[in-house]
Amino acid sequence: MEMRRLLTYCLLLSLTVQPAFSQGDLQKASYTIQDGRMYIRIEKKIEAPTLQQFVQKYDLGDLNLGLVLNSGRLTQLIKDGWRIDVDNSRRLVISKQIGGMDELRNPERRMALTGDHPNNYDLFPPRNDDLVYGFNRFSGKLPFAATETAVTFYLKGHYNAAEVLLAGSFTNWQHGAIPMTRTDSGWIADVPLGPGKYWYKFIVGGRWMTDPDNTHSEADPGGNVNSVYYKPNVTFTLPGHLNNKDAYLTGSFNAWNPGELPLRKGPSGWTIQLYLAEGTYAYKFVVDGKWIEDPTNVNRIADGHKGFNSIFRLGKPHLFTLKGYPAARAVALTGTFNGWRSDEWYLQKTPDGWELPYTLGPGNYQYRFIVDGKWIDDPGNPLFVFDRTRHKANAFLIIQPNYTFRLKGYPDAGEVYLAGDFNEWTSNGLRMKREGDSWVFSIHLSTGKHLYKFVVDGHWVKDPDNPLWEQNEYNTDNSVLWMEEK
Repeated sequence: MEMRRLLTYCLLLSLTVQPAFSQGDLQKASYTIQDGRMYIRIEKKIEAPTLQQFVQKYDLGDLNLGLVLNSGRLTQLIKDGWRIDVDNSRRLVISKQIGGMDELRNPERRMALTGDHPNNYDLFPPRNDDLVYGFNRFSGKLPFAATETAVTFYLKGHYNAAEVLLAGSFTNWQHGAIPMTRTDSGWIADVPLGPGKYWYKFIVGGRWMTDPDNTHSEADPGGNVNSVYYKPNVTFTLPGHLNNKDAYLTGSFNAWNPGELPLRKGPSGWTIQLYLAEGTYAYKFVVDGKWIEDPTNVNRIADGHKGFNSIFRLGKPHLFTLKGYPAARAVALTGTFNGWRSDEWYLQKTPDGWELPYTLGPGNYQYRFIVDGKWIDDPGNPLFVFDRTRHKANAFLIIQPNYTFRLKGYPDAGEVYLAGDFNEWTSNGLRMKREGDSWVFSIHLSTGKHLYKFVVDGHWVKDPDNPLWEQNEYNTDNSVLWMEEK
């Protein structure tokens, strides 16, 4: 269906070229393509004949736009892979990546229609910045052989196929599909890959197919299912225990699910390979139902049950410091990164205070110190989030910011703050700095939709340079920002 719409769009291009989200656009409905996405914008007060003409012109009958506008129900659009960019009392704007891999059996046809613009493939990132961990599970073959720099993909059978190609997020799909080599048991291809998450499919005799032996798959917003592969970067090993029936890995990274990550028995013990994002993790092994520490790891902390958890760190540590408190007996660190546990991480005393190196991956974190049982703010950090549950302010830490908010103008403003769903709408916790003709603040944003506003000398202001917004419960509008996966 998207292919037919794209062809229709190409035929009507000379009549309908318009920028997406033009504030001066007076039409009641528009269908545009920008950066590899289809955009549909409809004014809520559109007349029925006008809507019907628009639907027929662009072959949009399967979207049931009349019903959507009348009922306000967007569930089916979302299930069908449409992204809701704007939904307020005035208009509805939805968008979707052009086409899906399964719709285009002929690679040359897709290339001719979509071109080589890299933005057409933003939907298929090599890794997901929200990913904490990932593991592979195959039902009819061993996991792909992987070295530090490469992975050998393997498709069983299909001996009579004239050609088999491997395509995925690492090849720009069919733009760089990799020819596979026939072996005595199937087809293989070596691919240089770094650690992370990847989507892939095989093309057997021109037919696209997922990996029949891979139990992990995901649907993309276009409704197509892709096999998922995680290039591992960590190996956990449990030596011995060869007489035991099974062994599992569990930890803070998978919410302590004891039966999700099975280890594989080998000649000298048990192993499992994972992809893990940067961070600090507590873990244990579960051997025939009994929870045990990692005997090869000396790093451990109390588990709260008169035992210990093993600790694994990956990445560069952040140094938490608290000045003063020379008479304190114990100073602990707690925050969103450890579930607000108060008895887990203790700072070491220094000549001028206390400190603790703690490894965290990219993201935003809330935290507090606990001095001899009393929870306190971090006096050395001016950034904070108001915790409405505890009615307290938590310190706010940003690791590896990936987006900078800018508010142009307001040269005479005394204070400008950034507020949004990423800091629980705290109005005075993220103070912006003056840079040239703008106020700026850098933060880490996860993939997906974010709502935000600026607070200028106490007045809430929608972003004047962002045409995306939606109504809030106060009828004062919030600006909308979509962070794409990279």
